[in-house]
Amino acid sequence: MSPLGSIRQWAKRLKTEIQALYLACRDPRVPWFAKAIAIFVVAYALSPIDLIPDFIPVFGYLDDLVIVPLGILLARRLIPADVMEECRAAALLDNRWTRPRNWIAGGAIVVIWVAATALALYWILGKWLRGSS
Repeated sequence: MSPLGSIRQWAKRLKTEIQALYLACRDPRVPWFAKAIAIFVVAYALSPIDLIPDFIPVFGYLDDLVIVPLGILLARRLIPADVMEECRAAALLDNRWTRPRNWIAGGAIVVIWVAATALALYWILGKWLRGSS
């Protein structure tokens, strides 16, 4: 198999795992702390806003290649195995899945990122201005 084929296979499995985690978040048998981790992983994977923007060479994609798989691994360990298997089977059967769209949640994520950026700029510029006077 070519390297490109194995990358595509890995990406397909990753998409299935994200979808399975999304389904697991909605299952009442999953403990609340596992749901919290799974929600974070799914939101981060589906969010158009990254911790490190993708246009930054190497590091832009490195966060996606590290954070998402590690988050999936952690969430899978916290979710009961039988529930995860059911959700994975449902994700494999439903190949029409599209990203969930919730404009309120999307707006909240944008507000959080804008506020965090504004606070960081305020802190950095405040230190810079105090240091130059």
